[in-house]
Amino acid sequence: MTTARERPTLEAVARRAGVSRATVSRVVNGSTTVAEPIQEAVRQAVRELGYVPNLAARSLVTQRTDSIALVLPESATRVFSDDQFFPGIIRGVSQELEAADKQLVLMMASSTASQERIERYATGRHVDGVMFASMHGVDPLPGALARMGIPVICNGRPLGRAAASVPYVDVDHVGGVTTAVRHLLDSGRRRIATIAGPQDMVGGIDRLTGYRNALQDSGCRSIVAVGDFTRESGAQAMRQLLNDDPHLDAVFVASDLMAHGALRTLREAGRRVPDDVAVIGFDDIEIARYTDPPLSTVRQPIHEMGREMTRQLLRLAAGEEIELALILPTELIVRESS
Repeated sequence: MTTARERPTLEAVARRAGVSRATVSRVVNGSTTVAEPIQEAVRQAVRELGYVPNLAARSLVTQRTDSIALVLPESATRVFSDDQFFPGIIRGVSQELEAADKQLVLMMASSTASQERIERYATGRHVDGVMFASMHGVDPLPGALARMGIPVICNGRPLGRAAASVPYVDVDHVGGVTTAVRHLLDSGRRRIATIAGPQDMVGGIDRLTGYRNALQDSGCRSIVAVGDFTRESGAQAMRQLLNDDPHLDAVFVASDLMAHGALRTLREAGRRVPDDVAVIGFDDIEIARYTDPPLSTVRQPIHEMGREMTRQLLRLAAGEEIELALILPTELIVRESS
């Protein structure tokens, strides 16, 4: 009968390296107070024996788990849909955590019960920090965790009181949309509608603000429908806009997925893009290059947002001071749809 090989212990590594158990523990836990030749002897013994640190025991000593949570207040169906925002954020976060030798814990909070579970997990110190993305409404969890001393950062400005105390990384939604709508005005469009994003999310709110700011001094009236950042909601909102103003000649759409749906509705209604109706989206996800016609859009650096959010959180977890708000620039990408 065969048995599993015994797991090498700190004591076995210490015997192989010819040092004390305490010295091995310091080296394994990243101490820089041990002389380099002794560190190398310990590392060699670790390699020879195949020693793997007991992470649970090490976390008791270091008070670190080397794990970071990314909380998405969305359903799994939404996160794993064809909305490329989520893969972009997760990829950026993963790259930075891998470079820092940290583990990503992905958590979805689409219900009160799941939010309570995440709060218990975080306050139980199972992670060294928490990142939030795609937040809806006034979410009390980021502020509550921050008040407990847990490093917290948000992707997007938090709504409510947390905006004054919880750091965040965001893009210049208002400036990006203002530039896009002014591009439509400069091209001679005067009946410019918008399909806004959900008004319980900062991206939806700020993009609608940018649209209204751009029209403020133009003499053009605002024509607004609201979607939820999905393709189908964009198609439905476009039908509503055509009913509200059959003569509209341009539409700014608050996400590329919604713009894809809007293009479908315009085609079904016999409206040529951009001849009859110019269309501009927001995000510059891959689909924007392959719509018919290719979609003009406001590029936001989704991948870089994930990376920068992670960098900021790691600094915060290391005890460094960071700015409350880090705002990344956007860029108008003009293609055939406008």
